[in-house]
Amino acid sequence: MIIGLILSNTPNYSETFFINKIKGLQASGVEVVLFVGKEREGFSLCKVCKMPTVYKNIFLFGFQYVFVLLSLLPHVKNVWRFLKLEKASGSSSLKLLKLLFINSHILKAKLDWLHFGFATQTIGSELVAKAIEAKMAVSFRGFDINEYPKKHKNCYVKLWKNIDKVHSISQYLVDEAYKLGLDKSVPVVIISPAVDMSFINAIKDKTKSKFQKGMVICTVARLNWIKDLSTAIKTISLLKMKYPQISYLIIGGGSQKEKEQYLNLVEELGLQDHVVFYDKLSHVETIQKMNECDIYLQTSINEGFCNAVLEAQALGKLCMATNVGGLKENIVDTKTGWLVEPQNPIVISEKIIEIINLSELQLDKIKEQAVKRVETKFNTEIQMKSFVEFYKNS
Repeated sequence: MIIGLILSNTPNYSETFFINKIKGLQASGVEVVLFVGKEREGFSLCKVCKMPTVYKNIFLFGFQYVFVLLSLLPHVKNVWRFLKLEKASGSSSLKLLKLLFINSHILKAKLDWLHFGFATQTIGSELVAKAIEAKMAVSFRGFDINEYPKKHKNCYVKLWKNIDKVHSISQYLVDEAYKLGLDKSVPVVIISPAVDMSFINAIKDKTKSKFQKGMVICTVARLNWIKDLSTAIKTISLLKMKYPQISYLIIGGGSQKEKEQYLNLVEELGLQDHVVFYDKLSHVETIQKMNECDIYLQTSINEGFCNAVLEAQALGKLCMATNVGGLKENIVDTKTGWLVEPQNPIVISEKIIEIINLSELQLDKIKEQAVKRVETKFNTEIQMKSFVEFYKNS
């Protein structure tokens, strides 16, 4: 069996979801081919096919386009099927030329499955799998369902008509996809993110007692509106009145405009000595920073699932998240962490104070239950086996 996986870039070795998937499939005898827009140096796990470069110089692009057309001659049947399918779907002649170019690296392939790592990556490539006579699968993640369709109405109409199977990181995203038009007859498999516990255990600090170094709270998030860091910062402001030594670590990148918005709020609330912004860190650095905290806080307006919340539980951190989206599948309220009302700093701060006042024994029980649940339900071995079954049971 040959699986073609569509990603924007070859994954870094810190991007464990895709790395583990590739390794798991290869270990079961499946060949994996990556189709990407950009290829990073040092990636050697499997064969990589890169989309042709789009040159800004019109003459260079012209030569490139002719070269691409010539390279497609041995695959003329695939090309003909693709053009017929696109024409029947209503694509104009000009659009056909564009779609032929951006999908040329895939049209040369002989695959059993073509799997798009993100639903948004299918746009403009919805008919390629049929053209090369492969089955088409797609993965749902938070941005695909929670954000992109809000700005681009009916963006997946073509996808829904051509999809063979869906992988989703949470049931919540599947339910939302049904609202967007996904037919309920399409097979769906939930395979959640997983945690490499050997990696976590190598970093985890098992000796730190309850708030030994003062209260440290952290969040891993893009500086994006949907992560609602404003609510988190306002929560810290309320907690500072009772806990003047409080520290809040924000780990994640964003635009300068987004960062300035939060920096202004921090200054307005007088939290310059309490809130620390880190740009996007490597996976190892992120886990190390998370390990320094007492409480992990996720105040998102919505989430598809949230890997960081899962990793925080694996680290044995006290985890609190808003009761929205896939977070309700991530944390078991009062068992492995706490779910709270979104966009309500007063309620969130009160819940944190309530947690702080719990006994060491009560907190240890929550931590132990969180770690055990991750170890048994969200480990990489289960994830790898699930993906092998995803393709073979079809």
